[in-house]
Formats: sequence, C-alpha cells, structure tokens
Amino acid sequence: MAILTIDEIRKTFTNGEVKEEILKGINLSLKEGEITALVGASGSGKSTLLTIAAGLQSASDGKVVFEGLDLINMSSEQVRKIRASKFGFVFQFAHLVPFLTVEEQLKLMLDVSETKLKKKEQKKEIDKILILVEMDHRKNAYPSSLSGGEKQRVAIARAIIHQPKVLFADEPTASLDSKRSKDVMTLIRNLTKTLNITTLMVTHDEEMLSFADSIIKMSDGQILQNAV
Repeated sequence: MAILTIDEIRKTFTNGEVKEEILKGINLSLKEGEITALVGASGSGKSTLLTIAAGLQSASDGKVVFEGLDLINMSSEQVRKIRASKFGFVFQFAHLVPFLTVEEQLKLMLDVSETKLKKKEQKKEIDKILILVEMDHRKNAYPSSLSGGEKQRVAIARAIIHQPKVLFADEPTASLDSKRSKDVMTLIRNLTKTLNITTLMVTHDEEMLSFADSIIKMSDGQILQNAV
C-alpha cells in the first residue's frame, strides 16, 4: 500500500533570465514498510525530489499526496505540523545538540513533535528506542564522546522516537567508513521492517543499494528506470 505518492512533480529555478527545470514530471509511489533508494549523479535531482517529498521545499507543479492530503496545496503551518509529527529525518551528519545527552536529544524531539506524552511515558519510549538502536548503554553520554557511528545511531533514534510514518534519509552513510555504513543501513532496514516505516533514501554508495527494496535511478531531473 502506497502511503506517499509523488505525481508529476516539476521544479524550476530561475537564474536571471534563465530558467532551469530541475525535476521534469516525476511520478513515484512509496510503500509502507519498504526502503526506496534514489541514486544518480550529482545534479540529477534526487535530493531536490527528497526535500519536496518531505515538505522542505515547494514544487513548481504537481502533487505530493500523503495520507490523502496534498502537501503542495497546504499552508506552511499545516506542512510543518505533518513534518513534526509524521516525518523523520536523517542526514549525512548527525547534527546533535552538543550540550544535550543522548537521552535529552530524544526528549527534545518528543517535545518538538508535540506527542503530549507524560514524563514517565517519555522515559519508557526513549528507553525502548535506545535499546532498538543499541545505544541504551550510552544514554547519559554527550555527543563529543560518541563515535561517528554512534552519533548516527542517535540521529536515527531521534528521527523515529515520535513514531513517524515516513523516514527521509539523505546520504545517511556518507560520513562513515564501510563497516559503520553497513551497520547503520542494517539498522535502518531493521527499523523500517519492524516499525513498518516508509523510508526514502538518497545515496551515492552503491554498496548500500542491497538494503533497499526498490532502486530508482535518476538523471537530469527524470527517472531512468526502476531497477528493482
């Protein structure tokens, strides 16, 4: 079942008198419990597509339908609320708050996402997620004492702590070595399946494609083929 559908999405940028079409009528459906990987050369439009699908920037034309709602035609406040409560984000770098412990990072996300959990419920949820990402033994640690792989695990925990429907991952392993990259992708895949999350991932690393259920190849703002 498709939870998010991208319908004829176009994106045009204007530089002076020159117009450049970055996305040229993209159609894509994301299924529950599956990882879809976007691959292609730099400038192919994959990161632009991800940010439009996530409501982080607007499209020039087309629809992004999530749970029956078209994000393109919603107000910025409506889209913000959906991002905060229904979407999770993981980027190349963890971007953890340096003065917060691992546990506090997750509590902050719960507060921002307006889950309205009571203090005991928050602690229970945080403990559960930290066990899932194998970071429960580091919950009182600060980012400065964590390895790159540990930071990314915390970033993933933060992205799913509020039980989002869709996880957007933009080059989640680009800053990691080969072993840590595989560990992080194994974690993302396991969480996608266990929690029935829909994951859309941008990657340059072909070794990470084996973790995806569907691979979308892009070039010059268009989908070349659905490889899987």
